[in-house]
Amino acid sequence: MSFFQELAGQYIDGEWRTGTGSWDIIDFNPYNGEKLAAITIATAAEVDRAYRAAERAQGEWAAASPYRRRDVLERALRVTEELADEITEAIIDELGGTRTKAAYELSLTQEFLREAARQALSPEGRILPSAADGRENLLYRLPVGVVGVISPFNFPLLVTMKSVAPALALGNAVVVKANQNSPVVGGGLVARIFEEAGLPAGLLNVVVTDIAEIGDAFIEHPVPQVISFAGSDRVGRHVAATAGALFKRTVLELSGNSALVVLDDADIDYAVDAAVFSRFIYSGQVCMAANRILVDRPVAAEFTEKFCARVAALKTGDPREPETSIGPVINTFHADSLAALVDQAIAEGAEAPVRGRVRGNLVEPTVLTGLPDGSPLLHQEIFGPVALLVPFDGEDEAVRIVNDSPYGLSGAVHTARTGRGVRFAQRIRSGMFHVNDSTVHDDPGIAFGGEKDSGLGRMNGDAAVDAFTTQKWISVQHGRSVFPF
Repeated sequence: MSFFQELAGQYIDGEWRTGTGSWDIIDFNPYNGEKLAAITIATAAEVDRAYRAAERAQGEWAAASPYRRRDVLERALRVTEELADEITEAIIDELGGTRTKAAYELSLTQEFLREAARQALSPEGRILPSAADGRENLLYRLPVGVVGVISPFNFPLLVTMKSVAPALALGNAVVVKANQNSPVVGGGLVARIFEEAGLPAGLLNVVVTDIAEIGDAFIEHPVPQVISFAGSDRVGRHVAATAGALFKRTVLELSGNSALVVLDDADIDYAVDAAVFSRFIYSGQVCMAANRILVDRPVAAEFTEKFCARVAALKTGDPREPETSIGPVINTFHADSLAALVDQAIAEGAEAPVRGRVRGNLVEPTVLTGLPDGSPLLHQEIFGPVALLVPFDGEDEAVRIVNDSPYGLSGAVHTARTGRGVRFAQRIRSGMFHVNDSTVHDDPGIAFGGEKDSGLGRMNGDAAVDAFTTQKWISVQHGRSVFPF
């Protein structure tokens, strides 16, 4: 199957269509610049058709047996297994992901489909007591209706499926706005998976468009009751403000500035391995990536030497080659921005024991040390293969540095004593924190999300059920009530 020929378009009400906008989004391979597809954008009218199709289809789907919904999710899982090779190649071509990254994304996507199949049967109602004699209180958990999903470019199949799969499993319909940098992997491919799984028409729709064409129509449309967005905190603020003004619920997975902390009793070699993975997976274009690597001074020299040696040995190049660790970043604008950040840091007095070159969209890894305390780089998300090494003196200072960030998504601490690590983690204001591991983790059954500017709400497991359902109270009076007048 040629994904970039067959899936590059709009998918509305069970039909593949060409958009009616006045210009095309060009889908490029970020490694070699090859044109993969040209997609004529959807207009606001097509966004409306997608939402109206979802609205029409949702009622019957919500009334269907949850076992029927589970069967569709299980078939979707089988489709991803059957198409595993083609999906892997598409992730490499459209995202510039390495084979390791593609395998990671596909495997997790399949785990989320398994979890969604379980979630189809998980919502439970309750019978609750009442203060009034003879009254019975029934609390139902029902689908919200229609969910709008705005997907990111970096893990588009996985992150899109994290919303789409549970939303469908719980009886909702969905409209996806695919990211312009990943319109096939994060859009058309998701539609094809569920099309082949037998999902009824209208329940999943995918539009490829741009705010220059539709403005806020995707968020402001009256049909969706929940907007799920993954991306930058800057855009997330706008999504939250626009949706909030219309009393729509939002689930926001936003930027991060995670820290990996190496305490004085850590296994240094293991901590180096965890730090290299945490910073450089998918060229650092991961919200959970370890922007800052904090090392206690007694072990800083040893850690820095070993870390820099490992980083310098990483191969940057063709993501199709199995030995490549770092492929291209998503586009030239992003590559140039990263180069400017490194130049800025060095101008501020930082040193670069490892200084990577920028060759087109290939950004070789860089390690920066000696950043001044007030450096903006310590407080922002660096979405690329640039690592910041920061020494500290004792746990209290480490906690202060980690928390000195507008973000609070993930993090990790390395220590020989598990209890010490857990106590450290409890002092960090973040949605997730890991002891003796990497900062990059996702688990279908565990609540995923951030604090501060890293987002609102949680995904995965029971949190996804909360996100995509609503509760309805129905009381039944057995006998006659006595009214005061």
